[in-house]
Amino acid sequence: MARSWFTQPPEEHKEVCPVTQTQDIIAGKWKIIILWHLSTKTRRFNELQRLLPNISKGILTRQLRELEEDQMVHRGVYKEVPPKVEYSLTPLGKSFLPILHSMGAWSKKYLKSKYNTNYFKTLS
Repeated sequence: MARSWFTQPPEEHKEVCPVTQTQDIIAGKWKIIILWHLSTKTRRFNELQRLLPNISKGILTRQLRELEEDQMVHRGVYKEVPPKVEYSLTPLGKSFLPILHSMGAWSKKYLKSKYNTNYFKTLS
């Protein structure tokens, strides 16, 4: 978890490579996948946990909190019984979607090149 930029006091912030800043925000095994699932619609915690069957409750909570702290995800709490909490992308989080789409397109080309097979032609 590379969050060095965000753990330093503001007076110690120095100019950092923009790619490093982006990495600090999306670092974590599940963050990109969480952002992808939130790109389609607002989701509740248990729904995200079902979509990510290999993630523990604690890790999902931490990754969501970090994304919320970095203003990528909005946590909406509704005063109901039982309490209802929903997660959605913020405008900043939505601005990251073209990068996610580019990553997916790059991955398809990579797999096609790596395995040199016709199967991946159907993905592009």
